[in-house]
Amino acid sequence: MGTREGRPVPSAQAGGHDMARTRSGGRSPADTLDTRLSRAARLHPDDPAFTFVDFAAGQAARRTTMTWSDLDHRVSRTADALRAAGCAGERVAVVAPQGPAYVVGFLAVLRAASVAIPLFPPDLAGNTERLAAVLRDADPGALLTAAGGEQALADFCAERGVSGTARVLAVDALDALDAVAPPAAGGPAPGRDAPAVRTPLPDDCAYLQYTSGSTRSPSGVEITHANLLANVDQAVAAYEIHRERNQMVSWLPFFHDMGLVLALAIPVARAVHAVVMEPAAFVQHPVRWLQLLSDHPGAVTAAPNFAYDYCVRRVAPGARPGLALDRVSVMINGSEPVRSPTLAGFQREFLPCGLSPHALRPSYGLAEATVFVATAPAGRAPQATAFDRAALRGGKLRPASGDGEATELVSCGTPVGQELVVVDPATRRPLGPDEIGEIWVRGPNVARGYWRQPVLTAEVFGAHLADGPAQGVQTGGWLRTGDLGAVHHGALHVTGRIKDLVILDGVNHYPQDIEATVQEAHALIRTDHVAAFSLTVDTEERLVVVAEHSRQESATDRHRAEVARAVRQAVAVGHGVSVHDFVLAAPGTVPRTTSGKVSRSACRTHYLAGAWSAAAMEDVDAGGSR
Repeated sequence: MGTREGRPVPSAQAGGHDMARTRSGGRSPADTLDTRLSRAARLHPDDPAFTFVDFAAGQAARRTTMTWSDLDHRVSRTADALRAAGCAGERVAVVAPQGPAYVVGFLAVLRAASVAIPLFPPDLAGNTERLAAVLRDADPGALLTAAGGEQALADFCAERGVSGTARVLAVDALDALDAVAPPAAGGPAPGRDAPAVRTPLPDDCAYLQYTSGSTRSPSGVEITHANLLANVDQAVAAYEIHRERNQMVSWLPFFHDMGLVLALAIPVARAVHAVVMEPAAFVQHPVRWLQLLSDHPGAVTAAPNFAYDYCVRRVAPGARPGLALDRVSVMINGSEPVRSPTLAGFQREFLPCGLSPHALRPSYGLAEATVFVATAPAGRAPQATAFDRAALRGGKLRPASGDGEATELVSCGTPVGQELVVVDPATRRPLGPDEIGEIWVRGPNVARGYWRQPVLTAEVFGAHLADGPAQGVQTGGWLRTGDLGAVHHGALHVTGRIKDLVILDGVNHYPQDIEATVQEAHALIRTDHVAAFSLTVDTEERLVVVAEHSRQESATDRHRAEVARAVRQAVAVGHGVSVHDFVLAAPGTVPRTTSGKVSRSACRTHYLAGAWSAAAMEDVDAGGSR
């Protein structure tokens, strides 16, 4: 598979064979994450499986470690209790905080041959309505949480009229059958009358991964057991993860696709020790993440692009001398797209701490492909290329000559164990090198569809190329990612999202380019809290920009006028377009997805609903910014 004449990008081999040949990747029919857990407990019973680092008590970290034997026993007891409660084969939502209960609960749902729904507690700020919407859509038969959270979760569901028939169960209490609520009317009773134990099969749905909703309402992606293990094997091959030399270190939430695969599935599937902290602990003091990386040799970790910027801004120089980042094996940057200034800034600031540029691995993925698709090769520093901005607007990647405006794009390398092709979304014909189109993916890791959305499933997961089979390229079975990109020198370069593209006077503009210009236009603008989008005004598309101001400053009318002038001038000079409206918003008011990215579609909805009207802004200013 080459990249010439629209042929797919070459795929590295995962697990010693071409995993794109079959949906199951050639594994044993009974191979699932659950059987991998049993194997880890049998072969490495006393080895540490998960270490949970709790900073809730203050600066000093409290560590709790489970061995593989401990974990396997807890999962078995909890799975038995779920079966006794009539949950076998049901959808079960895991609505617990980051910690032992989440890991045990998720794995127990899989062992019970049920369908897990990885979610978050109702106290996650700014996401309560999303949680309610997902619960309405998924309609689970039971909700799992940690001890002490049952009443709050039940109250949340009652207040919003969701999951009315679902039982709320505490994972910690399910170790004993008598702690389980009675089965539903007509359901089996615990003990002798309980149904025969059914084990999950590779083609069964393992869990529903709800998308973050950055461009549309959240949808549940059906990930099978085979999909999950295929993607685990692909990622392990790509990042060269070995249990003898590596440890997974993560603050990413388990309900996020990257956090679930990196910090839960890979450790279980390959018996690799995982060290986990809460996302809030990272946000409060990002140096905690870097310290954990320093404390665990061979650390493999991942974070969205904004987290690396956050470390540069928030980790004080005085806190850096104790860091030993030379011990880190892999730091995945999985944001879409990865920003070159972020990589350069992080390398520059933490090089004195021993950070190797080779550890930074720009990557590309999405929930519909389980998570991982492509990454830059090992043993090389990230590669960034400055491309001519005018050519980008015309749908081409052309290295900048030095004259005119340029946009730097970072290489995300090549796929592993799967196929990737760039396609004209209108004609569905494959494009050649340096031609920008929609990224299509195919492989055993690609999910089987969206939960209860057959039309959207057929549109997204059943794509066919317009040309017939040629040179080994099959026409059907492709996943339409909705992402734009091109192949340059054999490597994928992501340019943005189709639905986020700003088209003004027939010219394409990438919102992240405009946002980068805006946040550099004035010191009052808060970094990584800017949204650029278009809307129709008098039958013409116009540009709107919303940017939060710094938490350290209040925004007076004079400030707003001054910042607006700077932004309009910078965008006009850098992009040749005028800003129809600019909003300097209070901190915390620009909507973000659960994965931390700015949600441009939600920003557009908020704007049209008058969230940043003069009256609304006065109310926010009067009440204090969040």
